[in-house]
Amino acid sequence: MSQTTDKIGWKTAAAIVISNMIGTGVFTSLGFQIADIKNTWSIMLLWFIGGMLGLIGAFTYAELGTRFKESGGDYIYLSRIFHPFAGYLYAWISLTVGFSGPIAISALAMTSYLSPINPEIFTDWFGIGIILLVTLVHSVSVGQSGRFQQYSTILKIAFVFVLIVLGFYFIPVENTALNYSSTWKEELFLPGFAISLIYVSYAYTGWNSAAYITDEIEDPDKNLPKALIPAAIFVTVVYILLQLVFLRHASVDQLSNNVEVAMISFSNVLGENGGFWVSIFIGIQLIATISGYLWVGSRISFAMAKENPLWSSIAVKNKNGIPVRALWLQGIIAVILTLTGTFEQVMLYASFALQLMGTLTVASLLWLERKEGTYHSPGRPWFQYIFIIFSIFVLGFMLKEQPYESMIGIGFVVVGGITYFLQPTKTQI
Repeated sequence: MSQTTDKIGWKTAAAIVISNMIGTGVFTSLGFQIADIKNTWSIMLLWFIGGMLGLIGAFTYAELGTRFKESGGDYIYLSRIFHPFAGYLYAWISLTVGFSGPIAISALAMTSYLSPINPEIFTDWFGIGIILLVTLVHSVSVGQSGRFQQYSTILKIAFVFVLIVLGFYFIPVENTALNYSSTWKEELFLPGFAISLIYVSYAYTGWNSAAYITDEIEDPDKNLPKALIPAAIFVTVVYILLQLVFLRHASVDQLSNNVEVAMISFSNVLGENGGFWVSIFIGIQLIATISGYLWVGSRISFAMAKENPLWSSIAVKNKNGIPVRALWLQGIIAVILTLTGTFEQVMLYASFALQLMGTLTVASLLWLERKEGTYHSPGRPWFQYIFIIFSIFVLGFMLKEQPYESMIGIGFVVVGGITYFLQPTKTQI
């Protein structure tokens, strides 16, 4: 049966990156950070560091993606550079928690934000329904997936732009959380600063999204870097501006340890009804996030399934080139996580697993010699060293401060390793 060869341009690829990055983290992380870090300069530095690490990652994946022009992202890079076992571990993590986790988190957050409308309707089952509906949308063709991703991302960007404009238009509240004192120098050495990097790292997850669908992108040598790098820069600017807006319009006491920081801040500015509508739109924009993770996550699983007999049953595409079985398996696992995990727990163990394997992928570039005709990452190898050092720092603090969730993340890696050796026949590439 012949398959169509729909391709997407850099704009749709960039939309995937933006959608996957701007999700729950930017609207929820500040509440956890400000419980320990009070200075505005410290908080801005956290988000700047996260953005720079994401940009280094984008540089790295742009070179890897133009070197290995296959969909599957980290699975392809780790398998080709190191060993199929390393690639398999990443694909396993992506399928079970790395991508399914953010989908589940987005569904949980969506129902949380929409529940004020009608708590009986907007339950976890509503979020599950959205996951299944978006999975269905992506089951038809790459063209339909691209259109849905573009339109949902435009809605997301428009909403964020309105929040930023309104946030800077209105005068800050009387007891604003803004604090530009010199205390930031002391806060850099607090454990809370390192812990806050965990939440920031999660918020920036997704900067590599377009690299997972390389063979669905038209002219990837040109369009993959064009999608990854500007999108990472755009999101960094947006994140910093949003945190300033939230700090301008709420007090430290109001924000500390609260997840719904956007609603709190805008309720102070626009009144209860205004905060209500902001909450609703935060929930709606998460549809684009769910969509992006379903799209790219299924491509990793499909790449793994083609080369590992244990998963060969999901290595099937429909007539339009969509890996439908891998897509639906991704959606079903996300549904299971939605029913069994809490917001913060799922976020933490998904963050640990993704950070661990993503660091290995960035390190893999150091084993490759430069090749003519591909994108060359600037600052190589020093940028990659910086990324690796910061990642190890974050992983170490996660193990120390959140051992339970970190061990769950490690547990997923170990189980994945066991399944690799249960293959019916030896994997070869």
